[in-house]
Amino acid sequence: MKVYIKNKFLSLRGDSAILDENLQPIYVVEGKLFSLSHMKKLYDRNNNLLYIIKNRVFNFFRYKTYIYDQDHQLIATIKDKMFNFKREYFIEGCEDEIRIEGKFIGLTSKIIKNGQVCGIIRRKITFLADAFELEASEEDMPFMIAVVIAMDNLIDKKQAENS
Repeated sequence: MKVYIKNKFLSLRGDSAILDENLQPIYVVEGKLFSLSHMKKLYDRNNNLLYIIKNRVFNFFRYKTYIYDQDHQLIATIKDKMFNFKREYFIEGCEDEIRIEGKFIGLTSKIIKNGQVCGIIRRKITFLADAFELEASEEDMPFMIAVVIAMDNLIDKKQAENS
């Protein structure tokens, strides 16, 4: 299954629309206007909260982003290495071993779960806002969308602090 994640250009909160292959909305990401952690919430088309994504506020050498379930229980932490030459990011706290390989800000990254590719993230070059194409299985899709949103948050924070 493929979905398209499009950050809204004129959104002060960091909202995004998630569209299916027919460009119909299937998920929504809503950000919070004033949030040090860049909190975002992922909802399904029935407005049910699925995941909450937050950045770690202070980062010393390692950047982290957290994914919580709808009950505000931490279910995953995405982090990079102190010296990230291979451009790998690791997802901890899950039953499975999951990592993201490739330059997330480049054109293509792979989500590796237990040694097997379970998702492909393709960055779409747009003039106005970030956009991604995500290919993953339908049952994994909500969590994989949360991973892409978390990675986008992490990279945005990393770039803002390093510029």
